[in-house]
Amino acid sequence: MVLYLRIKICILLALFSANAFAQTQQHISTDELKISVSLGGGVISNPLHGADNIPLVVVPQVAYYGQNWFFDNGRLGYSFIQSDTHNISFVSEINPESRFFIDWHPQNIFPLTATANNEILESQHIESPRQININNIQKRRVVLDAGVSYVFVKQQQVFSAQLLHDVNSVYNSFRGSLQWQYHFDLKVLELKSTLGVNYKSAQLNNYFYGLNNTESLYGEIEVGSSWQPYAKIDVRWPVGKANALRFHLAYYDYSAMDSSPLFEHDYSMTAFIGFEHTF
Repeated sequence: MVLYLRIKICILLALFSANAFAQTQQHISTDELKISVSLGGGVISNPLHGADNIPLVVVPQVAYYGQNWFFDNGRLGYSFIQSDTHNISFVSEINPESRFFIDWHPQNIFPLTATANNEILESQHIESPRQININNIQKRRVVLDAGVSYVFVKQQQVFSAQLLHDVNSVYNSFRGSLQWQYHFDLKVLELKSTLGVNYKSAQLNNYFYGLNNTESLYGEIEVGSSWQPYAKIDVRWPVGKANALRFHLAYYDYSAMDSSPLFEHDYSMTAFIGFEHTF
């Protein structure tokens, strides 16, 4: 029942301006480096116990699309089948679940400065089986995923699907996603709404959100596979050719992960409002 309600929320967020009329055709310029920086205020909420939210003040965006190779904000790929409507690519990217665990602390930059395992065990007596602080568990590794992505474009709509497997054999499994995106103009505003769902294997969820015997006094805790919906809305108000006001709101549902005691909240949100300059 809760999952159905969250799906409805995602649909409403993605379609809140469904009565607007689309005016633009999807187009990506090749052999052109696009760099922009947004300055403003925002936050990525971290749903885990003991974790800090991630503030957003300066948000860079970098994208380059060649004839086949492309880089898009940390996503590297090679398109081997492409047309005006269809695109099939090999893609690689850092697994997004790492963002809840990697905060660029000096111990992550210099990994030889490690915390002894006995500190983890000594601090667990204050925890309950339904509330485990991420500062009291072993660090999760950065994971590189790679696989195949398919994109279908029809006028202002973009449908995409992907299936990725971890490259560095951390969780030894795969994840996938289905996404629908709709671009449209509303008077002077440029809007992009997104509705999607992520599939995560049990091995992936167990690695990031499960607990082993050394991390919990209550024994091993496993997390099964999950389907997790999400929705985004991005709004730009152009101010001249190179500048724009920017608003972004995203909602990621984690209610399927209620078996993990690491979660304080069953959702994560990203919100940002600011000024964007394109170089």
